[in-house]
Amino acid sequence: MSERHVLVLPDRDSAEEVAEELGERFGTGETPQLVRDALAGEDDAEDAQWLVVVEDPEARLDPAALDAFAAEYEGWLEAP
Repeated sequence: MSERHVLVLPDRDSAEEVAEELGERFGTGETPQLVRDALAGEDDAEDAQWLVVVEDPEARLDPAALDAFAAEYEGWLEAP
C-alpha cells in the first residue's frame, strides 16, 4: 500500500536541505516535491512554511524516523 509523507519545515532552505538528504539517509528514489504553504491570511513569505512531500510506494519509511529527521531542521512530520 502506497503512502505519502508530508514533512513541515520552517523555511525554504531547510526544506531544500531535507529534500536533498532524504535520498541519502532513507534511500528514497524520487526527488520529493517542495510546496510553499502560506499561513492563513498571510501573504508575506516570512509567514510561510514549506512542505516536503515524500511518496512512499512500498510503505517502507518509518514515520517516527521521518519525524525525528524533520525535527533536526525544526520541523515535523504531519500526521495523516
